[in-house]
Amino acid sequence: MNDSRKMKTEIKDVPLAYQDDIDYVAGIDLPWEKLTNKTVLISGATGMIGTFLVHVLLSHPEWNIRVIAIGRNEERAWERFYKYRDSDRFIFLKHDISKPLLMQQMTAMAMPEHVDFIIHAASNTHPVAYASDPIGTITTNIFGTYNLLNLAAEMKAERFLLASSVEIYGENRGDTEYFDESYCGYIDCNTMRAGYPESKRASESLCQAFRKAHKLDIVIARLSRTYGPTMLSGDTKAISQFIKNGIKKEDIVLKSTGSQLYSYSYVADAVSGLLTILLKGKNGEAYNIADPKSDITLRDLAELIAEIAGTRVVFDIADQKEAEGYSKATKALLSPQKLQALGWHAQWGMEEGLRRTVKILGEI
Repeated sequence: MNDSRKMKTEIKDVPLAYQDDIDYVAGIDLPWEKLTNKTVLISGATGMIGTFLVHVLLSHPEWNIRVIAIGRNEERAWERFYKYRDSDRFIFLKHDISKPLLMQQMTAMAMPEHVDFIIHAASNTHPVAYASDPIGTITTNIFGTYNLLNLAAEMKAERFLLASSVEIYGENRGDTEYFDESYCGYIDCNTMRAGYPESKRASESLCQAFRKAHKLDIVIARLSRTYGPTMLSGDTKAISQFIKNGIKKEDIVLKSTGSQLYSYSYVADAVSGLLTILLKGKNGEAYNIADPKSDITLRDLAELIAEIAGTRVVFDIADQKEAEGYSKATKALLSPQKLQALGWHAQWGMEEGLRRTVKILGEI
C-alpha cells in the first residue's frame, strides 16, 4: 500500500475507532430534529472537516438528511463517499465555489429545489497552498463566501454557517493569554501570507453585511488548528507532517525551534463544535472551537508524536517557499467559554486524539 493511499479515509472496512468517532458525535445531545428531512449543502466536503461532517449527517437514515457535497476533486469524493454513490440522500456537485452558484444552475443539474442549511467549509488550509496559490486562497474565502451567501439569500436558507479560523486573530499583542471572540491582534496586511487571515476576516464581514441586507441567519465558527484521520495526504501543516512521519515510522521533522504555542482540536471535536454552533448558536455570533487541554508548543507536539510512533525529533529548517506559507503568530490560544456555554465540550485531549489519528490512519 503506497503512502498516499495511507492518508485517504475510505468508508469501506472503516476502522472501528473512526466509526466510534462518528457515532459519538451523532449521539451528542443536540436538537437534531432541526435537520430532520432537511437539505444541507456543504462546501469543502472532501476536506478534513467536510468529510467527517458528511459522515455524521448521513450516519442516521431515520434523520432523512439530504447532503449536497461540493468539491473540486470528484475522484477524491468517490474515494471518501462511495458508500453513498447510489443513495438518494447524497449528491456530489463538482464546482469551484469561487465561481457563482445559482438556483437555476442547481435546478438544471437536477439538484434539490431548496437548500435549508449551508455550511461553508471550503478553503486552502495549509502553508504550501498559501504560498503556491495565494490568489486562490483569497478568492475561495471571499468570492466563495459571497457566492454561497447569495445562494442562501436566493433560497431563503434557514441558516448559514461559516467555518472561519483562529488566524483571524493575528498575533497576540501580549495583553491576554486566551483570545475571546472580541479580540483583534496584529496582522501585517502587506505580505503574501496575510491573504489567508485577511480574507477570512473579510468573509466574516460579508456574513454580517448579508445579515443586514438580506436578513439571513448566520453563525460563525472559528476553528483552532485541526487534525485527525480525515486529513488530506497533501496537507503541509506542521501537525499533519508530524503525523505522516509517525505513521511511516520516520523521524519527526521540526522545521523551526518549536516554541510556537497553539490551540488544537481533534476533528471529531471540531465537527461536534460546528454542529453545536449550527444548531444552538445565536444568529450573528462567532464562537471559538478549542480545548485548553490541547494547547501545546510545536516542539512538545513533535516530541509527543515521536513518543507515540517510537521515533525521534530532528530539526530541518524550512526552505524559503515553504516558510512563506507559515503563520507568523507565535502564540495563539483560543478561549472556548462562549461555545461551552451552549453545552459543548471536547471529548479528546491532545494525546488521545493523536493516538487515535495514528491508529486509524495506520489501519487504512
